[in-house]
Amino acid sequence: MKPLTTSWTHIRRSPYQALAAVLTMFLTFLVSGVFGLTVATSFLVLHYFESKPQATVFFNDTAQTPQIESLKATLEATGKIANITYVSKDDALAIYKEQNKSDPLLLEMVNADILPASLEVSATDPRHLKELEPIMKGAPGVEEVIYQKDVVDTLVSWTNAVRLVGSVLVVLLSIDAILIVMTIIGMKVAMKKDEVEILKLIGASKWYIQLPFLLEGGMYGVVGSFMAWLVMFILILWFRSSILSFLGIIPIIGAVLGNLLSAAFFGCTIGFLFILSALGFLLGGIGSLIALKKYIAF
Repeated sequence: MKPLTTSWTHIRRSPYQALAAVLTMFLTFLVSGVFGLTVATSFLVLHYFESKPQATVFFNDTAQTPQIESLKATLEATGKIANITYVSKDDALAIYKEQNKSDPLLLEMVNADILPASLEVSATDPRHLKELEPIMKGAPGVEEVIYQKDVVDTLVSWTNAVRLVGSVLVVLLSIDAILIVMTIIGMKVAMKKDEVEILKLIGASKWYIQLPFLLEGGMYGVVGSFMAWLVMFILILWFRSSILSFLGIIPIIGAVLGNLLSAAFFGCTIGFLFILSALGFLLGGIGSLIALKKYIAF
């Protein structure tokens, strides 16, 4: 416990330097955490979208079963299809009834004859739909092909942009945090130069001298990351209803945020805190280690 006690003494004796290091770590992990959650959410949304029918091929009333089976086989042969489902006229009527069961008037106006048969197509990657669209539109018996091209392109572009911008900001802030910790620890080592020299003369080991400074940097990171986690936790609870209203249909998000007392919510919350704390300690330790190698020679 001696190194930890010494680290706490260092922090207590220079509160303003400690506050600067903790705030820098806090901002670093707050931005990193927010972008990390945003990227993770965007990937969940993209994965959910990919698991659903991304294009629908509607057939006219003259389309024959062999034509439908031929198109299905052609699409599957491309190797770019994740799932393809045939929806008959009767199936389409059943779906329509389920979607409009609360409005009897709409149910009376529709029967199976006026609803088209269709194929619901999911590609292994939404970007493949551009290549598959001509095949679907050119097939015999096809009346119309509907897929949300703009939604797919926007979702993919947005995910890539978030990942790029987030990565750049996280790297820059991490470098800034390391430099701040390195400067503060370097100043403290310089102030305790005589004490360090005395310890070296009486035979103190390298790690005995350096460990308190390493722990001090790690503590800055842990405290800063905990503060960032706490702010994000409060924000998530504050906006929980809004998040569920927009993203609650995604199974993982609904399972985690749907019940705050569930094991899923508890596990994700504690796991996220552990990851941030570990990264905070690592980041602070790296800054301290760089300063020690520069100011203490063995």
